[in-house]
Amino acid sequence: MKLLIGYATKEGQTRTIARFLADRAADEGHAVELLALRDASEIGLERFDAILLAAPIHVGHYPKALIKFVSDNTEKLNALPTRFISVSLAAAGHDADDWRSLDHILDDFREATGWQPKACKHVAGAYMPSEYDIFTRLIMKRIIAAKDPDADTGKDKEYTDWEDLGAWLDSWLD
Repeated sequence: MKLLIGYATKEGQTRTIARFLADRAADEGHAVELLALRDASEIGLERFDAILLAAPIHVGHYPKALIKFVSDNTEKLNALPTRFISVSLAAAGHDADDWRSLDHILDDFREATGWQPKACKHVAGAYMPSEYDIFTRLIMKRIIAAKDPDADTGKDKEYTDWEDLGAWLDSWLD
C-alpha cells in the first residue's frame, strides 16, 4: 500500500507521532510519504492508496494547516480510506468532561470541513515546557499540576501510549 501520513504540529509531538507511524508502516513493507501539511498544497492525493492525518488540539482548535488541507481536499479524502489522529494532553486523562470536549471539537471539525475519516483516534500528547513561550508555560504548568499532581512541571513529559498507537495502526494496515 502507498500511504500518505500528513501532520500539523505546534511543539513537535504530533510530528514525532507521525514519524513513529511512518516508520512502523514502512517496517511492514508499505511505501510511506511523510508530509508536513503546511507544505502540502501541491500534492496529488490520487497517488496514494490511503491517507492518515494527525494534528494537535490547542485552545479548542486544530491548526490552520490541517483545516486548509482538509477543506481543499475534502472530496478526494472522502473517496479514499482515511484515518485521523487527534493529539491532546486531555487524551492522557480519564476525565469524562475532557473526553466529551475532545469529541465535540472533533465533531465540529468534521462538520466544518465535510471530511468523514473512516476512523479517528484521540492520542495523548506531551507536556513540553522546554518548547513553550513564557505565557504558554505558565498556563500549561497550571493545567498539568491539576491533571497530573505527581508530574514535575519543570520537565518535559511524554504521555503518548506508543504500544496502543502501534496496535491501532497495525489493525488498520492488516
